[in-house]
Amino acid sequence: MVTIRKVEIAEADTLLAYSKKTFYEFFAHLNDPVHMEAYASVAFTPQCIMDQLTNLDSEFYFALYEGDIVGYLKLNFKDTQNEYKDKNALEIERIYVSGEHHGKRIGKQLLDFALDIARDKQFDYVWLGVWEHNYKAMGFYERNGFELCGSHEFLLGEDRQTDLLMKKVCYS
Repeated sequence: MVTIRKVEIAEADTLLAYSKKTFYEFFAHLNDPVHMEAYASVAFTPQCIMDQLTNLDSEFYFALYEGDIVGYLKLNFKDTQNEYKDKNALEIERIYVSGEHHGKRIGKQLLDFALDIARDKQFDYVWLGVWEHNYKAMGFYERNGFELCGSHEFLLGEDRQTDLLMKKVCYS
């Protein structure tokens, strides 16, 4: 059974280590190590994680399986959203599950958890960005009712990449 719970400020180091681990796990083999390291040196610092954890308009959640962290989720509200900054929308900025736990429906549980938050807060829609080459993730989101709605640039170090934007309308 998977438990989802909010990440506490005291767990900043654990969140930092896990988020960096999963980011490298999924993208290092597909990208230039120089760009990966340049991005990580900015995105995965203690100060950056602490700033995000203490921002009242962002929330992090761990997925736990048998007491171990197996995934995490980052949600953004209001002006912390990376693109739309719509007070009636929720951004799923990150949703990661460790590779050894794929196939256990943990990603689906994290996604459903985020959608429940959006419905509880009566948001109009939930949106996210997914790397244009991450076909598995795009298929997952499409199977769960998300539709393409645009794109934006994502800078991985100095490598300009494209994230496809997807959204799902919420119904109260």
